Amino acid sequence: MDLLQSVIQYVLDLGAAVFVPLLMVIVGIAAKMKWKDALGAGIILGVAFVGMNIVIGFMLDALTPAAQGLVERTGIQLTIIDGGWTSLATLAWAWPLAFLMFPLQLLINGILLIFNKTQTLNVDLWNVWGKILTAVLVIGVTGNIYIAFFVAAIQIVFELLLADVNQKQIEKITGIPGVTVSHGMMLFGIFLLPFNWLLGKIPIFDRHVDADTLKEKLGIFAENHVMGFIIGLLLGIVAGYSVPDMLMLAVQAAAALTLFPMVAKLFMQALSPLSDAISEYMKKKFQNRQLFIGLDWPILAGSSEAWVAMILMVPITLIYAIILPGNNILPFAGIINISFAVPALIITGGNLLRMLLLGIISTPVFLYTATGFAPTITQLAKDTGAVTLKDGQLLSWSTLEYPDFRYIFAQAGEITEGNFLGIILVAVWIALFIVYYKMMSKRTEKIESQSGFEKEISS
Repeated sequence: MDLLQSVIQYVLDLGAAVFVPLLMVIVGIAAKMKWKDALGAGIILGVAFVGMNIVIGFMLDALTPAAQGLVERTGIQLTIIDGGWTSLATLAWAWPLAFLMFPLQLLINGILLIFNKTQTLNVDLWNVWGKILTAVLVIGVTGNIYIAFFVAAIQIVFELLLADVNQKQIEKITGIPGVTVSHGMMLFGIFLLPFNWLLGKIPIFDRHVDADTLKEKLGIFAENHVMGFIIGLLLGIVAGYSVPDMLMLAVQAAAALTLFPMVAKLFMQALSPLSDAISEYMKKKFQNRQLFIGLDWPILAGSSEAWVAMILMVPITLIYAIILPGNNILPFAGIINISFAVPALIITGGNLLRMLLLGIISTPVFLYTATGFAPTITQLAKDTGAVTLKDGQLLSWSTLEYPDFRYIFAQAGEITEGNFLGIILVAVWIALFIVYYKMMSKRTEKIESQSGFEKEISS
């Protein structure tokens, strides 16, 4: 058991930028790619991950001080420290049973592929820490290890099903065939579903407004660099920056929005040949079978709509943190809410207006869930010693991924204590999942029919 733990930990310690490309090289060679082509694609994929992390880190370094400036002007005092995803990933890996989640995910994915219940091969294995964190949070509520692993297993299945049904929408956004996103954050799309449906019934919100639409209407003011400059300038103003600092923030925001699509093209450069090779291999070996490669969310990072929505939500999130009764977390490390923006991008089809409205609707859920789970996360930090806290300090993550799923299924785990509300909420969540699956399946059929028509015209 100790040997297994050591091997798994060594592999995962390589990090996503090394581990995922290495795995893709192995898959490419197995699919009969030339080794030099597979190696070249794998290295470019690693470069894409590193480049995206650099740009995201650059943007966070620029925006976090602005957020702090806005908070300091209000004089608000909130007691829970926002450790962001890095702190919680550290805590998750420090859990003594964390290493068991890796083979569990491989086993479930393998069984579902063998029995043709999924089309997704999830190579985003580094993010298995998300399932570990879910298990830890469930244990914090229920005290039951078996229920914790059961909920984590359910999450793995739902992630694969969503990766399947979202694939065509993801391919449409990224332009990369044969890939999908198997990250757990896609689960939040289930919560967003009814609100997106309601917005679609209101005429003014039924219009599709994306980056291209804005460019048609606003011209140069909708270009990424100009939008970034304007948004950064406005954030500098509300943060009380001096004119030089305000202009620097504006240029930094402009740089980030300009660089994101550039770096995202590296994903296409790396993944397209791998996808083509895997597709050809599957056609030869298995008739009528497709295989999608499940990856982390950064393959969607070239979407301007996602970043505009995230940056515009920064001041709104801070205002919520200040005014919401019962909220005790001050968003800093999690101030860029990727956890909402990525599923909102998929469910709205890149409709920027709806994405912003969904952000306004859903942000309180993140803050209240982060506040509610703070005692559990703090206790984990104390038990493992992985994160040092002072006496009386609480730790959480202001934009905790898929907060609804984690809260609902953790509550359902208390069924032995007579908590039937959790079971009712799980039933509602699963019903919404079914509706979501059917909706995205119809959208897939529509995209495929349009694609077939376009091919017919071009030929």
